[in-house]
Amino acid sequence: MTEYREIERSSWDRQEYFEHYTAAVPCTYSMTVKLDITRLRESRDKLYPAMLYLLTETVNRFEAFRTAYRPDGTLVVYQEMHPSYTIFHKETEQFSSIWTEYTADYGEFCRRCQEDAQRYEKAAGFSPKPGVPENSFNVSMIPWAAFESFQLNLPDFRYLLPIFTMGKYTEEPGRCLLPLAAQVHHAVCDGYHLGRFFECLQERLDAWPARK
Repeated sequence: MTEYREIERSSWDRQEYFEHYTAAVPCTYSMTVKLDITRLRESRDKLYPAMLYLLTETVNRFEAFRTAYRPDGTLVVYQEMHPSYTIFHKETEQFSSIWTEYTADYGEFCRRCQEDAQRYEKAAGFSPKPGVPENSFNVSMIPWAAFESFQLNLPDFRYLLPIFTMGKYTEEPGRCLLPLAAQVHHAVCDGYHLGRFFECLQERLDAWPARK
């Protein structure tokens, strides 16, 4: 069962900003940062599942990244989000979007990701795994390009949830850097919120445990 809290617009402290950025000046924006993933790479954990876990964990810490319209048009804050992410099919040079149920247990989450990836690695079509939850956000990865900036163009200003795109990591003396672009809606997410998101994500990466 999807759990959420409906937003009471008449008493919402963000209502004025929401109206401005959905009606007066509809506005989304993107920001790209380079995350230091040195400790994650040294741990030899698989990069994609680990980043999916960390992104979801961090998304679930902030209401700004869980605020959305339900399919019936109700504006809500979901209690928990799940990642919907792309997998690449080398044979066809196309991708599919699948999703994995989030759990705070890192090992269990990685197991679920591996199971989903194996089950749908040969699947055709854009969204082969059924039952995409309404409380999911989108993640993709472009491991062939170490981009400096990345921006999606969304004509639908009712889409409020974040979209994350990762690129190819690069190595510098003593550091490994991963580009991460976040596309957000200004109606629910200001620069402060996005900055805090990146800060918290980097803190988790800096504290990533070493593996034996």
